[in-house]
Amino acid sequence: MNYFKTTLLLIALTLLLVWVGGMFGGRHGAIFAFAIAIGMNFFSYWFSDKIVLKMYGAREVSEQESPAYYGIVKELITDAGLPMPRAYIIPTNAMNAFATGRNPHHAAVAVTEGMLNSLKHEELKGVLGHELSHIRNRDILISTIVATVAGAIMLLADMARWAALFGGYGGRDEGESRGGGIAMLFLAILAPIAALIIQMAISRSREYAADKGGALMTGNPLGLASALEKLQQASMVRPMDANSSTAHMFIVNPLSGRSFAAIFSTHPPIEERIKRLRAMA
Repeated sequence: MNYFKTTLLLIALTLLLVWVGGMFGGRHGAIFAFAIAIGMNFFSYWFSDKIVLKMYGAREVSEQESPAYYGIVKELITDAGLPMPRAYIIPTNAMNAFATGRNPHHAAVAVTEGMLNSLKHEELKGVLGHELSHIRNRDILISTIVATVAGAIMLLADMARWAALFGGYGGRDEGESRGGGIAMLFLAILAPIAALIIQMAISRSREYAADKGGALMTGNPLGLASALEKLQQASMVRPMDANSSTAHMFIVNPLSGRSFAAIFSTHPPIEERIKRLRAMA
């Protein structure tokens, strides 16, 4: 059911992009927006993991460089029957983690130095189980496609806002031009909100599924529950310098230390996630 819901939401996000393009440039704008959606989905399928990892300065590590981290990943993928993902460390004292890639055979897990140095063994194992569950469920591809299409919608909406403000609407007379400008300004405000709502719906449903999958993978729901509690507290004290377009990829919202961003969080409430994990235990 979750996969069916995710598919519907992805279709809705793509159609929203086409609709924004149509409002901005008519039939040609809709075609152009659809071409952008196809192009961005293709590009994100092949290159998004490299872009995101480079964005955060992530460094790939070997088993010799980080034996504890590498050892946990190796243990979990052996039990789960998954291929070995590439292991990365993000050089920051903030505490967070994410997984990326296009499929289980081309995947990567990235954790921050702060998290590696602060979490206990069972807590780190819970976090890595969560991220490996994302890989097994192929959420990593879904999340990058959502990010790129939502980003394109926001870009077109931004263009519409500037066009409305500076009278760039090509109406036949002054009244039509004014009405079109107001419509475009209205669109520029609503389209990003609609994209964010769809993005939130997809991300939140997948986070609950990854929590459950990670807890089953490690056999210790309380380890992940304890880790989420610590990560949430750390994000309030030291929020990560993260891009809002990729915030939904992290295990906890890296922007949650910023009050306005927390209102539109792509993550479900930490308290509810912890409650569900404790119920599993």
